[in-house]
Amino acid sequence: MFPMMSLSPGFMSPYPWLKELKPEERGLYLIHLLVTCANHVATGSLENANIALDQICNLATPDGDTMQRLASYFSEALADRILRTWPGIYKASRSTRISVVAEEILVRKMFFEFLPFMKVAFVITNQAIIEAMEGEKMVHVIDLNATEPAQWRALIQDLSARPEGPPHLRITGIHHQKEVLEQMAHVLTEEAEKLDIPFQFNPIISKLENLDVEKLGVKTGEALAISSIMQLHSLLASDNDLKKKSPSTPMNAFGVHLQRVAQMNQSTLGELLEKDMVSSYSPSQDSASSSPLSTTTSKNIDNFLSSLWSLSPKVMVVTEQDSDHNGKSLMERISESLYFYAALFDCMESALPRASLERLKMEKMLLGEEIKNIIACEGSERKERHEKLEKWAQRFDLAGFANVPLSYYTMLQAKRLLQGYNSDGYKIKEENGCVVIGWQDRPLLSVSAWRFRR
Repeated sequence: MFPMMSLSPGFMSPYPWLKELKPEERGLYLIHLLVTCANHVATGSLENANIALDQICNLATPDGDTMQRLASYFSEALADRILRTWPGIYKASRSTRISVVAEEILVRKMFFEFLPFMKVAFVITNQAIIEAMEGEKMVHVIDLNATEPAQWRALIQDLSARPEGPPHLRITGIHHQKEVLEQMAHVLTEEAEKLDIPFQFNPIISKLENLDVEKLGVKTGEALAISSIMQLHSLLASDNDLKKKSPSTPMNAFGVHLQRVAQMNQSTLGELLEKDMVSSYSPSQDSASSSPLSTTTSKNIDNFLSSLWSLSPKVMVVTEQDSDHNGKSLMERISESLYFYAALFDCMESALPRASLERLKMEKMLLGEEIKNIIACEGSERKERHEKLEKWAQRFDLAGFANVPLSYYTMLQAKRLLQGYNSDGYKIKEENGCVVIGWQDRPLLSVSAWRFRR
């Protein structure tokens, strides 16, 4: 056990007693500091938030153990949220930053290679499409985020082996960067020519929220499939959210304070979080997965799903992060996202050494940016609005889609792929005809299939 010292301006930096904490004690105290800091940010107590951030910086490091790395990115996100309350300072602090498209693409490829989640999503999506398209002679696949050619290269290979012969295949790829679509077109056209499959690639340069469905060019007689991998949540901002801009100095206090430090015998970060946070925070009705769908009603997503429904797809396969990160308050989101990203950082710990440059890049440029968006952003800037499978199922049902239960063979393929990673931490389970993939007992991704319902 260690002393629960109050966060007061009288505390002398660099807090030498913090350095004496054992790793598990340090992990628990970092959780305490993060939640306390978030509460100070949420209630406008910026002086106390500054003190908490100072302590966190003395304990956290992006190349340390799992909790130290996680705390680094959450503290950065909280600091970013504070800076946004002063738009001039915030803009000036970012004025010389350079975004390198090639580096971002490379980091996503690393995530695809080192962790199984995207591969499993691709396998399930492709198998659902193959089963839905049995006997079809003209197949049109729309990819709502065309970034990874490996998925469709595998589909081309599978379709070429059909007993009845391959169909005429058209893939429409949507992405906001021309270079990404050009690379995909090159890889897929080459593969189709090698296997002698009639193929056409239709690139559409657009962000999802600006997509004109008329440009998708769906033709009469085509059997249509739609693939959405971690995209639809970006359209969940409500009409009220869209009017908001950067965070303002708070609105209401959310009484969160950890009353005790739990026993120190846990082995994973997820367990540390469970022990330390379960008694200190209960999600509000707005954030609970059982909450009414009306709490997150958005014309954006409603209109978008209606436009997809109007295309009469034979199958639409949707992969989404399976967590509640769309709460209205900062405190709801910090609690839910700590659990979720704790599990993802644990996955990284199991897959790569701490000194790995690839791991550092993925954590900073991919996971860290997601955390920052969830914690620091509001209104239309907040894109990472992840929700649970139950809410998506309700939303699709209301939009006129019927669930297509994933087959036993699909599940078998996904399980075999996970077994190849030689880690008993990865879990997969069937849930009402859908698939949920997770780490230990924490759900991380859901994959579900839907069809046009008259």
